[in-house]
Amino acid sequence: MTVMDDWLTAACTELGLDPAEVPVPTVLDLARDVAHQVLRPGAPVTAYLLGLAVGRGADPVATAARLAELAGTWPVELGAEPGTD
Repeated sequence: MTVMDDWLTAACTELGLDPAEVPVPTVLDLARDVAHQVLRPGAPVTAYLLGLAVGRGADPVATAARLAELAGTWPVELGAEPGTD
């Protein structure tokens, strides 16, 4: 097991969730997209928003794709490096 697997198992146990239901690559890809295309602090907040939406019945993969698309179209401020805010 990796550290991620260990953490996921422990966190899911604490929250009464099934680790098999957590789309880790999807969440990590979304966090990367937001961190690099919008701003770094937006990554964990967006992951939280994804969790809220999924908790309300949204499909995690489709919702992550919508958010990643939004991040991909986010305007870069002149003179700013993406992901450095």
